[in-house]
Amino acid sequence: MNLYKGLALFAGGVLFGSAGLKLLSSKDAKKAYTHATAAVLRMKDSVMETVTSVQENTADVLASAKEINEQRAQAEETAEVETAAEAHAGT
Repeated sequence: MNLYKGLALFAGGVLFGSAGLKLLSSKDAKKAYTHATAAVLRMKDSVMETVTSVQENTADVLASAKEINEQRAQAEETAEVETAAEAHAGT
């Protein structure tokens, strides 16, 4: 009895596999694959636009941060020069 059950399962698997291959290679399936691939490509384009935007914003932030640090350094130098001048004038 187990032998017949095994053979029946094997035969069913072969039939199901054959039907599955035909289904996967059918015209409708290819059309679905094409639409899915097109959607993925559109999504990729959208993601790349977002990445480009983030990179541009990051570059802007970095430039602004450098400018702030330069201004701060100049202000500290100016304060040191004024302090030194006041100390020298007070002597």
